[in-house]
Amino acid sequence: MIWFGGDWNPEQWPPPVWAEDVELMRRAHVNLVTVGVFSWSRLEPAPEKFEFSWLDEVLDLLQANGIGACLATPTASPPPWFTDGLPVTAAGVPLSYGSRDTYCVNAPPYRAASERIAQALADRYGDHPAVRMWHVHNEYGTTCYCDHCAAAFRRWLARAYGNPEALNAFWSTDFWSQRYASFDEVRPPRATQYLSNPAHVLDYRRFVSDAMLDHYVLQREILRPTGRPVTTNFALGGWVPVDHARWSREVDVVAVDDYPATVAGHLDDRAFVADLARGWAVGKSWMVMEHAPGAVLEQSEVRTLADGEAMAAAQAYTDRGATGVMYFQWRASRGGAEQWHPAIVPHEGPDTPIFREITAVGAALADRTPQSPTATRALLYDEQTMWAWQSPHLPTRQIDYEATCRRWHRALGHPVDVLPVDAPLDGYRLVAAPLLYLTSAATHRALRSYVEAGGTLVLTFGCGLTDEHCRVTPGAFDDLLGVRTIRHLPGEGHLWLDDIEPTTAEVLLRGFGDRPIVTEHHYGRGLVRFLATDLDNPGLWFSLRSERADEGSERPVDRGDVGAVG
Repeated sequence: MIWFGGDWNPEQWPPPVWAEDVELMRRAHVNLVTVGVFSWSRLEPAPEKFEFSWLDEVLDLLQANGIGACLATPTASPPPWFTDGLPVTAAGVPLSYGSRDTYCVNAPPYRAASERIAQALADRYGDHPAVRMWHVHNEYGTTCYCDHCAAAFRRWLARAYGNPEALNAFWSTDFWSQRYASFDEVRPPRATQYLSNPAHVLDYRRFVSDAMLDHYVLQREILRPTGRPVTTNFALGGWVPVDHARWSREVDVVAVDDYPATVAGHLDDRAFVADLARGWAVGKSWMVMEHAPGAVLEQSEVRTLADGEAMAAAQAYTDRGATGVMYFQWRASRGGAEQWHPAIVPHEGPDTPIFREITAVGAALADRTPQSPTATRALLYDEQTMWAWQSPHLPTRQIDYEATCRRWHRALGHPVDVLPVDAPLDGYRLVAAPLLYLTSAATHRALRSYVEAGGTLVLTFGCGLTDEHCRVTPGAFDDLLGVRTIRHLPGEGHLWLDDIEPTTAEVLLRGFGDRPIVTEHHYGRGLVRFLATDLDNPGLWFSLRSERADEGSERPVDRGDVGAVG
């Protein structure tokens, strides 16, 4: 069975609308709805004073109609009475209530309030037959710089480094007189005069991810004794301070929210997210918890998809192993900041094209079972490397790590697995790792072992420039590539050009003053291909030589495949 449905917010509507909604859900073949995500002020209108009668009625109504509930803890939006533990910006500005995500996960009052509401929900609904799954929080992502965070960050650093001397070494603090005599001197990377220490900023993002994960685990452990799976929905994008590969080990089901950025490429974008989620899941099930019904949010503006595209969107997920296709949201809100967000039941009601189309999707999925492709090609994708490429201290700001990985994913074709950098690589004929800026010693060992055992590895410019602490590691991949890196030329070639001299590698393509652009090197029983600049069509280089035996003939090298990224 594939879960099908979306976020339902009955607290925004009177009970007669609930009955209409459930009847429409049955028509649309809905079998699961997420409830309670933003209902904290309804559930706990005053501290420790709970009001559950409305939710009792909602869950009983769902159960009577054979529809399951993915019951959420509402901790992403504290109620107006909660004022002790609001977030503070990097500039030191306290944020006020009036939106969502106004919390600091390191504030003891917020943690206590979160624990209290989660326990109350577990106690009351742990045995309710409508509850199929627990949904903790919503789209973790609020970064805070308050004093609670400062104290928690120091404790995190002490665990990570042991003593200030180690911290100073890894953070290169002798630069600009930043040497710390004790962890007590370390603050969050708040707004400062000029460029911040990139290692400091990167570690703070890791800390924020771990702190939010701790908040998730706090609630998960309260809910797990009920016997239902527990998850949270992953928000994707460069702004999100969450290392989802690490988080995926802690959820029972990997759940992603997917909002493609353009109509033109939305199916390619969905395919990437689906393969990414499957790679994070590592044998667990995964689902789409949210996507916009029949639309995309292009630069925050709603763009309606063509007829039939909602079905194609759902199929992009299910063809890649999704066990659930869910939408945000079921019924459009009359007021509030997302009143114009797409919905299955729009303001105009169910006699509309979008409701008919989503109903058709539900009917098509009703008898489907999850499928999972078997891939022989893999793409390495690392969110911490994405964070590192965002640093303002780099010699170019033109590198878009995520966009590049999505383009390479398209070039690799279907099926392909998108994997974290610490995933096992055995069994893959080809692994591509574009722009792998942060490369730890463990990753170096894993990539070398993969090639030595007979795999084909594709690397690009921008790989192995630093270790995981942002310390430059000159020529770190030279032995693997069979070249000597003379210099990096950001802004030359297309986006970037690595000036290299082949030592034991063969040059497949030259350009930009007869420089080597594509090289190939035998290493152990395997092969490494290197792209010294960006290419419009990286897929061509995946197929050369290493797979000629399968193709039966050589493919020509076309210099037109070297081009700028759009």
